[in-house]
Amino acid sequence: MKPNVLILCTGNSCRSHMAEGILRAAAGDLIEVHSAGSKPAGYVHPKAVQVLKEIGIDLSAHTSKHMNTFLDRPITTVITVCGNADQACPVYPGQVNRHHWGFDDPAHATGTEEEILAQFRRVRDEIKLVFEAYAAGLREGRRTAAKG
Repeated sequence: MKPNVLILCTGNSCRSHMAEGILRAAAGDLIEVHSAGSKPAGYVHPKAVQVLKEIGIDLSAHTSKHMNTFLDRPITTVITVCGNADQACPVYPGQVNRHHWGFDDPAHATGTEEEILAQFRRVRDEIKLVFEAYAAGLREGRRTAAKG
């Protein structure tokens, strides 16, 4: 059974879904990746779906979920991607690791359509950088453990 990683933000509409999709693409063979929110918006933001599709990741089947949905599951690692979720985060059964990597919320971007999309792309690229590095660390740790 693969360890469960839960990515949390407040609304579970943008950042946590982008992080979930990116981490699943980078390390889905090593871990089970989920996302949820402390106050779920009830939808996945269409622009988050759009900018991940641009990099080959499909979020179209994702749904917005409450973090309490996962209280009965063994969650090994919790990663919060916004300050509010970090404050509201409960401790999950089996939780070993907790990380907080905050990102701007692109859902609050203003301006023209292109300026708003640019904010979604910027946040996507920041999330991609951090979560692909995290996945690389998981792979390295697995290789080191296999040698030892």
